[in-house]
Amino acid sequence: MKLIVTFLTAFLLFFQTDLETLRNSYAKANLSNANIEAFINTAEKQTGSDAVTKGYKAAAQIMEAKIAKQNRKSLVKSGATNLESIIKSNPNNIELRLIRLSVQENIPRIVGYRGSLKDDKAFIINNYSKQNTALKNYIKNFAAQSKTISAEERATLK
Repeated sequence: MKLIVTFLTAFLLFFQTDLETLRNSYAKANLSNANIEAFINTAEKQTGSDAVTKGYKAAAQIMEAKIAKQNRKSLVKSGATNLESIIKSNPNNIELRLIRLSVQENIPRIVGYRGSLKDDKAFIINNYSKQNTALKNYIKNFAAQSKTISAEERATLK
């Protein structure tokens, strides 16, 4: 019995580490092209099949368009389609909504992928209090630099 518990704990800690690595890499990605490449590499190495990992992989596809020389439009389109599909299957996942909000905030307006900014912001603010401490901190850090979340809305994230 102890062996099973040990394996389960080790598995969960390993998975958590991967998620933390993805989060940290994603948070830094927009600072430079080198960070975008590092995030893309980190996302590609992830083997998890959970919705959040898939969401980060879709975001990596979209971000790859920023540094790619060719097929930029198709990268954005397939990444956005994947992200929308994942969110449609998991509409109550706050981290997926945060990923989409950050992508839509940072993508050029001309691309036209900005339709969920208000909905995602409202969802994040309304469901913030139900999240674990690590995710709350991640959301607060995102909100601190967000162009969509106002100072008053940031103040509600405690």
